[in-house]
Amino acid sequence: MNLPHKDYDNLIYGIHPVIEAINSEKEIQKILIQDGLKGETIKQLILKAKLHHVFYQYVPVEKLNRLTRQNHQGVVAFTSEIGFSNIEQLLPGLFEKGKTPLLLLLDKITDVRNFGAIARTSECCGVDAIIIPVRGSAPINADAMKTSAGALNKIPVCRSLNLKETIKFLKEAGITIISCTEKTQQIYTSLSYTEPCCIIMGNEEEGISEEYLKLAHHKAKLPLLGSIGSLNVSVACGVILYEVIRQRAL
Repeated sequence: MNLPHKDYDNLIYGIHPVIEAINSEKEIQKILIQDGLKGETIKQLILKAKLHHVFYQYVPVEKLNRLTRQNHQGVVAFTSEIGFSNIEQLLPGLFEKGKTPLLLLLDKITDVRNFGAIARTSECCGVDAIIIPVRGSAPINADAMKTSAGALNKIPVCRSLNLKETIKFLKEAGITIISCTEKTQQIYTSLSYTEPCCIIMGNEEEGISEEYLKLAHHKAKLPLLGSIGSLNVSVACGVILYEVIRQRAL
């Protein structure tokens, strides 16, 4: 079955336009390159991507054709509606301001509207930063911005090349890591959130990756009394963030 074409608002296509976008320091989420594509301009593109720490991956040409009707020349880049922050640079500033950092780390949250809703709740709850992986995260496009009700323009979003190393960095910096997961008997209200903490949320199908669960100081479970196996991740996120507010207000 042939899928319908769809042109996305946040795409740049063509080898030279993507190189120019990198040179102009436009915020790029990722670059998709056609499998087997070779040549000097492609080598130049990859070198630019590496120098500017832009994630790229090789994909079948069919995937590129589904993204745009235009002559993409084997290269498509997703741009971002926002600029990204660096958690290693941001965290010391939070401590210097006398804050008790509240961070949110999202593992494989790929649904745009869920991501936007999480950002909206996070901003309302005073979350200091949202951490996402470079690969395997929802694109920050117009739909995400709309669902966030402007929150994505206000709350720092930090991208990580390696979430495992980011979690280790946070632990070394004195941040308590709390994973929200069904793989525990500990109810979320039994934990303390009054110290600097980072809450990890996973997607509804797979949950949090096992390697990240092992790094967590604590695991927290939201009780489910009905027959449905899980909450929407944005709802679950709201529940636990408001418990943080409740405890910190005492």
